[in-house]
Amino acid sequence: MSTAIYTVKGMTCGHCVSSVKEEVTEVAGVTGVEVDLAGGLLTVESDSPVETAQIIAAVEAAGYEVADRS
Repeated sequence: MSTAIYTVKGMTCGHCVSSVKEEVTEVAGVTGVEVDLAGGLLTVESDSPVETAQIIAAVEAAGYEVADRS
């Protein structure tokens, strides 16, 4: 199992959280998504590492920006 944490900029409400979760959940290989609105953190779980570019593309499709990955 693999876990990656990203900082997402621009989320301000529950709808933002839902949009990001919906887009990232659709990325192949992703098994779990958690979004912390207060901290702007996106936690992505997968069976094997998912390419960062795919996660960034999903976040951008939701209308937000990935500021950092930890």
